[in-house]
Amino acid sequence: MTTATITKSILSITNDGKLSLEHVISMLSTQHDEQTVLELVRKLCLQSNRNEIMKKGLEFLYMNGFYEDLQDLIHKNSESPMKSNNQWAAIYQLMLDRKLNLITPHEIIHHATILNSDEPEVLCLKEFVKIMAYYDMHEFGKLGNFLDLQMNLFDSINDSFLLSYFRIRMYEALFVYYWVKNELIMARKYAFRVINLTQNPNTKAAININLALTYTFDTYQQGMYHLKEGQKISNEHGLVYNIEIIENFNIPFLSAHHKKVEGISTYDISEKAHIEIAKGNHRKAESYLRDMSISSPFQMYYLGLATNDKNLLYQSYNYFIEKRSDHFFSKLPILALREMGA
Repeated sequence: MTTATITKSILSITNDGKLSLEHVISMLSTQHDEQTVLELVRKLCLQSNRNEIMKKGLEFLYMNGFYEDLQDLIHKNSESPMKSNNQWAAIYQLMLDRKLNLITPHEIIHHATILNSDEPEVLCLKEFVKIMAYYDMHEFGKLGNFLDLQMNLFDSINDSFLLSYFRIRMYEALFVYYWVKNELIMARKYAFRVINLTQNPNTKAAININLALTYTFDTYQQGMYHLKEGQKISNEHGLVYNIEIIENFNIPFLSAHHKKVEGISTYDISEKAHIEIAKGNHRKAESYLRDMSISSPFQMYYLGLATNDKNLLYQSYNYFIEKRSDHFFSKLPILALREMGA
């Protein structure tokens, strides 16, 4: 039986209201491999005219990385006569626009805030959207309040299909929350949960990238292992953005921090300077940094290292703590200050 025939058969059953999306996935999983199930459910989400599946399909497509299909289903929900479907479409459009860098974090927060709904699922999704926006702005201090709220919102949702995906989203947020609090055992626990639960290669790669950075102050080998994992996944699935980040930012950063820079290169000026610092070429590093606008705590830290300037290192520390609530990377300037005897 072809996938088209199976999809047609499932459509007839689900459109009659006899099977939920969760039941369809469970049924298909007993008969087909993981990739075939994904493809069959993807087609079902796009072709079904049942309101429930049209809405839940948005979450399925988003969480499994089917972003082009997601845009099609967003349009379908937008054109529905049902207000609920329109609201779901609006919130997923924000998620997709963020993925494609078509909207600023401030705009995301504004649009999510003014979206009125009394559906617990939509309220939960609104908070996830806000969490993502604050993450993009490096305002990690806001995560704690949202996570507390999310836990309560979960209690109002009875749909196990949505909850299974919402938990993955929550674990991603908890990973970052504990990471910036420098509680690394907890952070890594949630990171591995996401890796084990998600089927989205983009998510697996992104988590491996960030997981690698949690080993900045531990072992170079463990950090590089996760970067290579992220690189492998990204190469297999053509995730060009991830490959660029790994090769030009993460590998140079981790290598320079551990002073293992032989054969390491990058187009990023900040990380070029970081590499020169690792080589002991402080004047060259300073010349790189003086030619750019210092706008991040990492750049302040690099310039402080290059010039042996304790004030810049203190500024870097304060930036990490006061503006980002980042107690993990704030250790960078602190360790440098200790080495200077400050």
